[in-house]
Amino acid sequence: MRWFRPLGPVFAPVSVMGWVVTLAAVAFCVNTFLAIDHRSHSVSDTLYGLYPFWAPTFLAWAWIAERTARAPAFATAPTTGGGGGPRAEAGGAG
Repeated sequence: MRWFRPLGPVFAPVSVMGWVVTLAAVAFCVNTFLAIDHRSHSVSDTLYGLYPFWAPTFLAWAWIAERTARAPAFATAPTTGGGGGPRAEAGGAG
């Protein structure tokens, strides 16, 4: 089952697990913003403080989204078409 679907250069959650991962990442980012912005004196203080937390969070979210946006490998395996079996694959006459 796919958690995300590609939507141009980004991904959109399409399942409950996709939404859980997305909302967890957003909640973490909001929480770190509030904590860091509370003690910052300028915009640059806030941005410098957020980068070490937000960059790995977005990278992890993008990695999970990219991995779960594809169909499983067994679902896209090519078929041999026809009867199959050892003789058909070896080209033997029946």
